[in-house]
Amino acid sequence: MFVSTKQQQIAELARKHAEVSFTSLHHHIDYAWLFTAYQLTRKDGAVGVDRVTATMYEQNLESNLQDLLCRVKSGRYRAPAIRRVYIPKGDGKQRPLGIPTFEDKIVQRAVVMLLEPIYEQDFHPASFGFRPGRSAHQALQYVRDKIMEQRGQWILDVDIQKYFDTINHTYLRKFLDRRVRDGVIRRLIDKWLRAGILEGNQLTKPSQGTPQGGVISPLLANIYLHYVLDEWFECAVRPRMRGHCSLTRFADDFVMVFEDYRDCYRVQKVLGQRFIKYGLTLHPDKTRRVDFRFRYRKMNIQRGKVVNFDFLGFTHHWGKSRLGKFVVRQKTAKGRLAKALKAINLFCKVNRHRPLIEQWTRLNKRLIGHYAYFGITGNSKSIRGLHYKAQRLWHKWLGRRSRKSYIPWKRFALLLRRLPLAAPKIYHQYYMSHQAAKQ
Repeated sequence: MFVSTKQQQIAELARKHAEVSFTSLHHHIDYAWLFTAYQLTRKDGAVGVDRVTATMYEQNLESNLQDLLCRVKSGRYRAPAIRRVYIPKGDGKQRPLGIPTFEDKIVQRAVVMLLEPIYEQDFHPASFGFRPGRSAHQALQYVRDKIMEQRGQWILDVDIQKYFDTINHTYLRKFLDRRVRDGVIRRLIDKWLRAGILEGNQLTKPSQGTPQGGVISPLLANIYLHYVLDEWFECAVRPRMRGHCSLTRFADDFVMVFEDYRDCYRVQKVLGQRFIKYGLTLHPDKTRRVDFRFRYRKMNIQRGKVVNFDFLGFTHHWGKSRLGKFVVRQKTAKGRLAKALKAINLFCKVNRHRPLIEQWTRLNKRLIGHYAYFGITGNSKSIRGLHYKAQRLWHKWLGRRSRKSYIPWKRFALLLRRLPLAAPKIYHQYYMSHQAAKQ
């Protein structure tokens, strides 16, 4: 409660003085502040280079936090190296992640708790990623409503190449100067930007970028694109457009919607130059202009043109409502569906010799997790398809536990009565705005 009161005070000052840069913030960090940061830090995350787990750190929690507070206040705190790991991406490539130490996560969380109240007053409503009280599903409904309300006909689908790895430190520091000039906080951020990256036994020093996986990285990434993209779009782009336009951004994933073709064409021409200025590069193959006019979709399909676009794991396309009107529908993107089925297939294969109850429990957790994200209005067909194929895959691998373990489908159906797989469920009901519903 004490910490949240301080955050409210910081937010109120930031709201009243939108052009002021804060020069004194670190005095808010005390033992209670660090303890709250510790409570908000995940305890089950991967360990950093020091191999210290949350359980080990908790054994002398009070003395550890007191010592940490002294080091932070005096400037003696040193940001440890980041441990580099890789996770697979949907396109078969690998995404690099940086794993900080548990103590470093606490300090980063404490700084985020200071900066978030300030920047939440500055960030635009069209930004949804890694912000309190905002989600990917809100971004999905936002982009759909904008298309319906503003007669969006042209989509600029944009992909930034290796965004987190190419953030320019010089520009990032200039952007931070506009709102935060507290020496202690800025030195901490600089230490994290310069922290080494340990990959195997090799230590490298980055000259740009902020590692994915760090607690403060999403906020720094949001600040960077706030000035490079969001502010530019609102202040320089929108006033010059002939028709309606909108931007919807979730972290580094964003789409622009235009009513007029010429507006979309003009912005596409200058967007790459804008990003190059700040050290960013648009992906030449994944950045494209989409003709989203539903009246011309059949003709465009015949010509081999792209008529749909993907955003946050969903393919956006035109479909008919129950009343027979054309509306924007969202279904699971093919790549994401294929990835989910591949993971279920691998799980059933690897775990086929385990007890049935254990397989059933863990498989249901996977299915429920999928429904919790992809279970949105209009996507029931996709999640029903996943449920059906999951049953088939489970049946397939249960029948391959040995040469004599073939299971007829009728027998497997009896098993499903006793251990039914989690049924598809719509978790997110989307409602179009009144103005969009009239169209």
